[in-house]
Amino acid sequence: MFKVLSAIEKRDGNTFWMRVGSAFTNRDNSVNIYLDVIPKNFQFQLRELDEEDLRKRDPQRAAAGGFTLDTVTAPAGAPAAGGPADLGLPF
Repeated sequence: MFKVLSAIEKRDGNTFWMRVGSAFTNRDNSVNIYLDVIPKNFQFQLRELDEEDLRKRDPQRAAAGGFTLDTVTAPAGAPAAGGPADLGLPF
């Protein structure tokens, strides 16, 4: 999973990196990009999620009633899931 960022120049000349979307790698190694906003200059950058992003994401998913990979359990009698691909997730 990737985050999509765009460089925004501030009035004081500094640059702020704004998250503008997410991207996912498909089974054939192509990438789907989902933008929440379109950058004014139409330029963006893909970056892999780092540990900090993943730590922020899991509590938000749990609070929204979603699941995290740490909390997924297999149904009774089924083998344990080994990762997102075993869960049928696209990423």
